[in-house]
Amino acid sequence: MIDRDGATAAIEYLQQWDYGEETTDTALENGYVYDRIPAGSTDRTIKDDGSAYALTYSTTFGYVSLLRRHPADSESELVPASKASAMQTGRAHPDVADPWVATRDRSASPARHRVAL
Repeated sequence: MIDRDGATAAIEYLQQWDYGEETTDTALENGYVYDRIPAGSTDRTIKDDGSAYALTYSTTFGYVSLLRRHPADSESELVPASKASAMQTGRAHPDVADPWVATRDRSASPARHRVAL
């Protein structure tokens, strides 16, 4: 779809799996919150500052990840330290004002601790 219709079309298509507060609550509860968009060396990231979404994908590994910017209103919305493990270094912490939440709770590849649609 990205090759055929472009990244914007892919973002618009994948947004249908963003259930607003339900998605945000699930991401916060499960620790799928990042202080920056997670991306590996083979990833391509499409982000527009005017949009709440960022698309990351890898043709090499065959996955796509859609994340949504979530402005944190308070520290209580961020992942508690007890939920974050040493493996979750990209996760949000109290001084992050604008974390990114995964729009669906599903791993793309066990080798890459990623969230993808």
